[in-house]
Amino acid sequence: MRERMLAGELYLADDPELGRDAMRAQALTHRLNSADPVDGDLRRELLTELLGGFGEGSDLRPPFRCDYGYQTFVGARTFANFGLVSLDVATVTIGDDVQIGPNVQLLTALHPVAAGLRRDKWEAARPITIGHNVWLGGGVIVLPGVTIGDNTVVGAGAVVSRDLPPDVVAVGNPARVIRAVEP
Repeated sequence: MRERMLAGELYLADDPELGRDAMRAQALTHRLNSADPVDGDLRRELLTELLGGFGEGSDLRPPFRCDYGYQTFVGARTFANFGLVSLDVATVTIGDDVQIGPNVQLLTALHPVAAGLRRDKWEAARPITIGHNVWLGGGVIVLPGVTIGDNTVVGAGAVVSRDLPPDVVAVGNPARVIRAVEP
């Protein structure tokens, strides 16, 4: 099932192999979220083990939650405040120099509308890409398949349901561009 999931195809969420992967992520995030908050070296070590990539000079403040971890890639010098959720069924790619406010949710999972498929626990996912030097305000929700362009600012509480171009400010639900970023 892992291959189906990684390919973006429908897969069974309660597959035993995926269950083991999820338990690994839960164990590592438990250690991360329970660690001494001043022990930055341990936090970095755990994030490097958990995530698919964790850039130099980056920091994710606990608590942090993810489905698998190995599908989340964080660039260099990126900062995420408390409460980041990365439901990384598909890849979540976060660029360099990104600022992420508290309680941001990056949600790649898709669930079928058809009742039978949902009942039988089938799901799929689409990747999320966040460009370089992006700022996601507190409480932003990014939905499956979204790409946010470089230098874009997303206002607090926005729900990003479609791609945002580079160099803009977007707000609201659904997020809409309200102006260009000042140089």
